Amino acid sequence: MEGNAVKTNKPALKIGEVFFDNPFVLAPMAGITDKSMRSLCIQQGASFAYTEMVSGKGLWYGDKKSRKLLEYESFEEGRIGYQLFGSAPEIMAFAAKTLRDDGNLLLDLNVGCPVPKIVRNGEGSALLKNLDRLYDVVKVMVKEAGKPVTAKIRMGFVRGENTAVETARALESAGAAAVTVHGRTREQFYEGKADWQVIADVKKSLGIPVIGNGDVRCGTDAIHIMEQTGCDGVMIARGALGNPWIFREAAALWRGEEPPPPPTSDEKIDMLLKHLDLVTKDKGAHVAVCEIRKHVGWYIKGLHGAAVLRREVNGITDIDEMKRTLIECRNG
Repeated sequence: MEGNAVKTNKPALKIGEVFFDNPFVLAPMAGITDKSMRSLCIQQGASFAYTEMVSGKGLWYGDKKSRKLLEYESFEEGRIGYQLFGSAPEIMAFAAKTLRDDGNLLLDLNVGCPVPKIVRNGEGSALLKNLDRLYDVVKVMVKEAGKPVTAKIRMGFVRGENTAVETARALESAGAAAVTVHGRTREQFYEGKADWQVIADVKKSLGIPVIGNGDVRCGTDAIHIMEQTGCDGVMIARGALGNPWIFREAAALWRGEEPPPPPTSDEKIDMLLKHLDLVTKDKGAHVAVCEIRKHVGWYIKGLHGAAVLRREVNGITDIDEMKRTLIECRNG
């Protein structure tokens, strides 16, 4: 971690009547932010974490897989938000009402997912093109949720478009308690550089909290996005992949403390082994071996022999062999 401690003089994040002990949150990421990932990031200092995005239609039709994605551990009580996607007001009202008594802090509506199959259904970032529908969806969710409803948006739909302020104002008028802004358009997916000025413009235009998102790859980035945009919180996504320590770094800097030293190679492997154990307990050994492969690539990026280790683990199908391989890597 480079740089010195920075005192931000920013108050802790508050959404509705919910207070958070720091402004740094783990983003919802499909196939990534399961109980295991959330656990590690919260332990390293994330103030709260989102589930993977869950289909409102899935809840409407009683899909067991959709409901399972919303399961959480007891320690997550008071530190978890559900993210839902959908575009039918009646379905999203049902989903919000169904989840009313769950222990999640808030509900977040996905208005940014760029995946074609989601967009084709008029969901995710497709709602950026239909603000009347977006308003209606959020309005009914607020009515039924019994807790804060927020939304995560992109700056626009087509490349070069900037409709973030207009979209955010529609959300605020519908009763949203906060808005997260990703400084890329839908057509960019995750290419190019995130436009933080868009986040600053939204912040100046709203009375509700604004959370900044995009290109936060280290603790210093998290502080810089707050300083440059005035945002109230920071949502960290890809910067947390293989690096739950990013929250520890960001929180230390935000408190005006010197950041802790970056994790050593051994600490990265130890965390990877812990991640593997958590996934195994949650989903079983077979699924854990398959899922941990992508995490291995993220954790060991930049380490000596990383390319060789990645190739090796991609061929492993046995949990014990996976553990042995990682332990051998740690032991040199």
